[in-house]
Amino acid sequence: PWPVSALPPQTRTGLALLHHEGSGSPCDVRLQLTREVLTIQKQDVVCVRGSSHGARHRTVTLRRQPVGGLGLSVKGGAEHRVPVVISKIFRGHAADQTGMLFVGDAVLQVNGINVEHATHEEVVHLLRNAGDEVAITVDYLREAPAFLKLPLGSPGPAGDHSSGASSPLFDSGLHLNSNPSSTDPPSPSSPAADAPQYEKRWLDTLSVPLSMARISRCKAGTGKCRSGAFQVLAVDGVRTGVLQFHTARESADWLRAVSATISDLTLESMKMVNEGCSPCDQIVHMGWVRERLEGTSSRETFRSKFLALKGSLLYVFSTAPVSTLDWVRAEKTYNLCEVLFKLHKLWQADDGWLHEDCHPGPPGFAPQRPFSFSVLVGHGRSRVFSVDLGSELAAWERSFQRATFKEVRRSRSKTYTCSWQGEMLCFTVDFALGFTCSDSKTKNVLWRFKFSQLKGSSDDGNARVKLLFQHPDSKQIEVKELEFPDLTAVLHCVHAFLAAKVASVDPAFMDSQSFARKSASAER
Repeated sequence: PWPVSALPPQTRTGLALLHHEGSGSPCDVRLQLTREVLTIQKQDVVCVRGSSHGARHRTVTLRRQPVGGLGLSVKGGAEHRVPVVISKIFRGHAADQTGMLFVGDAVLQVNGINVEHATHEEVVHLLRNAGDEVAITVDYLREAPAFLKLPLGSPGPAGDHSSGASSPLFDSGLHLNSNPSSTDPPSPSSPAADAPQYEKRWLDTLSVPLSMARISRCKAGTGKCRSGAFQVLAVDGVRTGVLQFHTARESADWLRAVSATISDLTLESMKMVNEGCSPCDQIVHMGWVRERLEGTSSRETFRSKFLALKGSLLYVFSTAPVSTLDWVRAEKTYNLCEVLFKLHKLWQADDGWLHEDCHPGPPGFAPQRPFSFSVLVGHGRSRVFSVDLGSELAAWERSFQRATFKEVRRSRSKTYTCSWQGEMLCFTVDFALGFTCSDSKTKNVLWRFKFSQLKGSSDDGNARVKLLFQHPDSKQIEVKELEFPDLTAVLHCVHAFLAAKVASVDPAFMDSQSFARKSASAER
């Protein structure tokens, strides 16, 4: 299989089952993936030549043959809330010779008798007792339920005889004859030159633009993953419905391919936006996630959000920003230096990380929960997000780290108002100088320590923090206590500056701590 980042430029096609939420049985579809659009195609019979062009119904006269009968088998019936459909056409026999009948055709009339709502047994009885010349009217059933298991290929072999017993979910053969020793099919006759010519083709029924689109493996409003299935939702509201694949490998391959296409288009969108932004206001990463809803009375437990790491801020949107004006309409923004990205614990297989998108597992395999991370924000609150692929989780971790370090280097310092024993103070975290505490009125420096001198800290979970600094010469520990209106934001800022400082000295250390590195190792 092609790596995620090296998909071939040509169109990718494949078969899937399409489920619509709340509807009945799924139907067979073909997928066509280009670099901008995912198209869903369904089979239909079209008139390519002759006077019947555009007509839906076809009336075909079959002449029963001594060898091979009508040359077809049928399935379905009113007892299963579907019409009787042609399930097999035997090559070289009567039905095949007409060139006007196809597997998947629903039988509407037999010799003028309407059978649209007839049972399987009733239709089979009519066809077997209709005489040597049988006129049947058909219409191709574009959304034949998958439980009928209709083949998508060409007519079956002449020798593929089914049982004479009649059952709506099994082929009822109408190709049997009273002389079983005669097995040679008759010589095929060509249709008249002026007769309408029909072909079965895959026709486009839905096109889903992939720019800013999102993929969902979870059932609507929940965190429960579907097994071997997903759906694609466009930014304009168009959705594929749930696409299910025959194997876990196929599902994983298609999930990776569609995800890679969306990622490529997102990168193009980012480049276009960044061209009009200053260097300090560039987008580092953006994309769709699902947010876990806490303390809601609604049955919905997850909701889609669009996150963007741009300049000094983390943006949270309910809808993707598709214009310049949309960027001022964010649901919420957070300063990157004052939030903390936290990766949720991943389950392990043996000594390696288990990645759904790298190791699809046996048929039917799906993780019990998606890949999740938290963004810890001010006043001790957190927002929990999830994505469908391990590679997406790795990208968010890497991007949060990159965007935060970029903002630390750009801002160089952050100052917060604080107090101790009734005195109003200023606490500054500086990339070059470390920690400085000064009088808020006189600006006089009360104390200063380097990052390397911070040996520990503790807080009361509310407003007060103790910082433990070590003097380099005496090795004595000095404790500084401060109170902040939003202690969480300050602690996150300290963490961001410390991590950026370590990364500036030893970049490999941060890589060794990241899930992204483990993910890349697992893929290799």
